[in-house]
Amino acid sequence: MAFDDFYSVIPAGGIGSRLWPLSRADAPKFLHDLTGSGQTLLRDTWDRLVPLSGADRIMVVTGRAHRAAVEEQLPELADPNVVLESEPKDSSAAIGLAAAILLKREPDVIVGSFAADHVIRDIRGFRRAVGEGIAAARAGYIATIGITPTEPAIGFGYIHCGGPLSIEGAPNAVGVESFVEKPDLATAERYLADGVHLWNGGMFIARADVLLAQLGQSQPELLEGLSELAEAWDTSRRGAVVDRVWPRLTKIAIDYSVAEPAAAAGRLVVIPGDFDWDDVGDFASIAKLHSGGRKSDLAILGENARVLADASTGVVISQSGRLISLIGVTDIVVVDTPDALLVTTTANAQRVKAVVDALKLSGRNDVL
Repeated sequence: MAFDDFYSVIPAGGIGSRLWPLSRADAPKFLHDLTGSGQTLLRDTWDRLVPLSGADRIMVVTGRAHRAAVEEQLPELADPNVVLESEPKDSSAAIGLAAAILLKREPDVIVGSFAADHVIRDIRGFRRAVGEGIAAARAGYIATIGITPTEPAIGFGYIHCGGPLSIEGAPNAVGVESFVEKPDLATAERYLADGVHLWNGGMFIARADVLLAQLGQSQPELLEGLSELAEAWDTSRRGAVVDRVWPRLTKIAIDYSVAEPAAAAGRLVVIPGDFDWDDVGDFASIAKLHSGGRKSDLAILGENARVLADASTGVVISQSGRLISLIGVTDIVVVDTPDALLVTTTANAQRVKAVVDALKLSGRNDVL
């Protein structure tokens, strides 16, 4: 049964540059099937949220260039719930605008933000955690869901947990001491062992008015711009106001504009999430998803992939249809698209973003 006062928000932005050349500006990460489920990450996210809020209470924030693809993936998405960004302005603007629009439509609404490109298979565990987050939001807190670490990951931020809180309907909620940036390996190993650190999964749940009030304390000019946009959003003035206001919005992640200041003020709580979770941040993550943790496997993705492999492990993603042969290579990553080929290893998967940065600097936008 859906939560009557709850609205799901899906920020569907970012190209996932560590997944180049599979993920591009015109075909970002959330529009790919990276799990073998037969549908895109965006569709998986939608299906996960419908039981929580209902299909008519899900808002998607995405770029103008992706509108057609998003609507094709989500035919049930109501037109008033499509919010288009003229240019990327990071998560504070995306989530803040959604909250401001929904607050104007429904003054007591609780909003929950969930990325379009994460993988969660334990739907019951996810629902339990979100339910506790909604209860905490009703009590006036900003809630986030932290993921119980399974390894000393250096690609995620961490949440330093404080003591338990007595919140009705949220028995597992604890305070947040601080947010911690991506650590080095030794620090990550310490976090895994101490039992008081969770991965930051980037999920936030709060009453829209509480979220925006917190945003306004650290970014008053951003809140002013978002409020102006929300006032005009459901009117004929929207286009003119967007063209004038959107370019000058501050570009900042919601972790810095809302979560960290809320933690410092004692207004942020975290719900420990014991469900499986992966942000599919690089090709090593994809290899792990498909191998079930077995290092002896070779994951092969692509409808028409033609792969011959002998004593090889890692992941191959093929979109070209050409034959790929691997002999005696370990933990390899091969991504073969019609106009670009990437070859690396799972250990170096995080460095793919540097290739994208180099291509941008050299003006090779034709392959981005």
